[in-house]
This record gives sequence, C-alpha cells and structure tokens, in this order.
Amino acid sequence: MTDLTLDSVREMDREDTLANFRDRFDIPEGLVYLDGNSLGCLPKATPDRIETVLREEWGRDLIRSWNSADWINAPRRVGTKIAKLIGANDDEVVAADSTSINVFKALSACLQLNPKRTILLSERGNFPTDVYMMQGLSVLSGGRIETCLVDGEDIIGALDESVAALLLTHVHYKTGRMRDMKAVTAAAHEKGVPVIWDLSHSAGAVPVDLKGANADFAVGCGYKYLNGGPGAPAFIFAARRHQDAVFPALSGWLGHAAPFEFDDTYRPAPGIDRFQCGTPGILGMAALESGLDVMLETRMTDLRAKSSALGDLFIALMNERCAQHGFTLACPKQAEERGSQVSFHHKEGYAIMQAVIARGVIGDFRAPDILRFGFAPLYNSYEDVWRAVGAIRTVMESGEWRNEKYAQRAAVT
Repeated sequence: MTDLTLDSVREMDREDTLANFRDRFDIPEGLVYLDGNSLGCLPKATPDRIETVLREEWGRDLIRSWNSADWINAPRRVGTKIAKLIGANDDEVVAADSTSINVFKALSACLQLNPKRTILLSERGNFPTDVYMMQGLSVLSGGRIETCLVDGEDIIGALDESVAALLLTHVHYKTGRMRDMKAVTAAAHEKGVPVIWDLSHSAGAVPVDLKGANADFAVGCGYKYLNGGPGAPAFIFAARRHQDAVFPALSGWLGHAAPFEFDDTYRPAPGIDRFQCGTPGILGMAALESGLDVMLETRMTDLRAKSSALGDLFIALMNERCAQHGFTLACPKQAEERGSQVSFHHKEGYAIMQAVIARGVIGDFRAPDILRFGFAPLYNSYEDVWRAVGAIRTVMESGEWRNEKYAQRAAVT
C-alpha cells in the first residue's frame, strides 16, 4: 500500500459495502475494539431478544416454552444457521455444550471409527484445550491411547495406519496461519485417518467449505466471530457418513432417540442429534442465534474480502510507523494464508498491549510474546486500524509501556 493518510483510510470506509453493519452493534463511544477473535461485540438486537426470553418465554409461559417457544429444537435450529457459514449440510451441525466437550465427542467418535488404532495426533502449539482433551482420553484408556504432538510442518509425514484421529486448528489462534483444509484432509484420508477441524477462529471470519473438503468432524465456539456472548454455546459438525456409526461416549439424555420415554437403556438418536448431551442453555442459545441472524444477512466472501483488507492495512501501517520499535510479524504477510487477525512478536508484548488498551484500543496478548489484533468485518472500520496503529506508535515513542502497572499480569490476558 502507498500514500496511506487518514483521508485515504476514511475513503476506504466510505466505499465499504459492509459499513452499515457497524450500527448493528453496541460499541462504546471512542473505543477501538480489535478483539473479536476472542469475544465478539454485542449485537444491538440481542438485549431485546434476551428480554423476550426472560419476560415472556420463561417468566410468563414457563415450562410450556419448551414447546410453545420451540426451546427443544434450538440446538438444531441454531446449528442449521451455523452450517450455512461453514459449508455444511443442515443436518450435520448442532449447537451444544462447549468447544472442549465437543472436542471430546469428536475424538471419541474417531476412536470408534478406528478401534484398532491408538494414536491421537496434533501439532505442538495447538490451542491447549484440544491437546488437553487428547491427553485426558489417553489417561481414560489406561494408556492404550497415546497423544502424539509434532511440529506443524511435520503433520503430513506423521500420518500412518496407527493414527486414529488428526486434530488441527484451521486458523491458528496465535499466528493466524490458515491451513489448507482440503489438502490436509485428503492427505489424512489416504492413510485412513479422520480429521477433526477446530473452527473457533474460522467460523464467521473466513469462508469454510466442510463438504468441499470432505471433512469428517469439526468443532467451534459461538462467542468469537459469531457474536454469541461470553460462554456462548459451541457447535459440532459430523459428516453424514459418520453419524450413525458412532455411539456417543457422552450419552446424555437429549442425545437419546426418544428422551421423553425416560428409558433405562440409551438408544442413540438418528443422525446429528445423537451428538447432543444435556439440556441446552436457552439464554445463551438465544443470544447466539441473535448474533447469527445479523451475520447471515451478508456473504462470507464479502466478509473475507474486508477482513483481508483490514489486515493488509494494519501490516502496512505497522511497517510504516512502528518498524523501528522491535515488532516482528508473527502471522503470514499474505492475506490468503492467514485468518482474520494480525499478530506480532515483541519481547515486551504484554506490557505494550496493556498500555495500548489503556489508550482505548483493545487487542490481546498470548504467551510468550504475541500481540493479537482480530478483525470483525461487520463492525470494524479502516479508521479503527489507523487509530490502533497510532496508539501503538504513541505508546512506543512515549515509553509509557514501561510503567510498572502495565507489567502486572491479570488473570485473563
């Protein structure tokens, strides 16, 4: 990019076909929020939706709302909406539980598909909960199942007939590097290995085509780019060809073929419904559905084009205005190789990020030295990027990040 000025950046906003969506979100005045890859902003429609659930559905109709407000079908209804964003069939996705629990479901399903195989494979530096779930299953098996971690570039070479499942994050949570889902899945299938894709940093941020990639399983959370609110329900995808081959390890009552028969013997429901477990949290499900409804008004290709442009602008401005301050790009420079975030290394990254946040620009930090900035095209503007880099430059040139208070680690970074 050349000739970057505030006027040229504002012209980009004037030409932005998604700009009107910003008014659909409750963004505090003067705040630059570049942490949608950790927690999405509040859609303005969500409080009214929650109020309706509280006052009318719960408060007035009480238990009748499982039928009258269709609470019972919320996991499938919301799952169908998510399916449209990740290239899945309507009957392949259900919203339920947390990402961690759904990782457990998918891993245990793969072990059933390959009962003689003993290795759960992933990459070093994957998001911890994915690896921790693998390790938990290893312990649960009494050591029969082993967790194997290799460097990311060695994944394909580590695939063989001993591997029961490959679990990978589509967009890496630290570096933002995006894997070629179709190519990796094909390579795994050549060795008979099913693949579980963690879409937590992909769903609602980049186009995903699970059907086109011939994916086996996928999981993801609802509180990042899907704007479902803190602790929003997660989702699980299971390809049609696998659904009825799996007896759920977490065989909760809502995954039963007839839950209100209250049978003593578990009979898995047909299809994706067997991947439900316990009673869904209706307040969280309603908030997630409200966020999805806004997102479904646009196209993933348009969102992707803008997020790529936002990231390109951020990198260009950092190179132009902050190159002398010790930042090193931690994400791919080419937009087609990264998700909807930009990451930088800096040895003083935590303190710098806290000082930037104090100036009204919110990103986040990931140990040991990563500053992350996530772009949500529905509500982030090009001027947000300009202001963010300006705040970083001011923090570095003034040295205010050296204030001791910014080095004090909070519980959540």
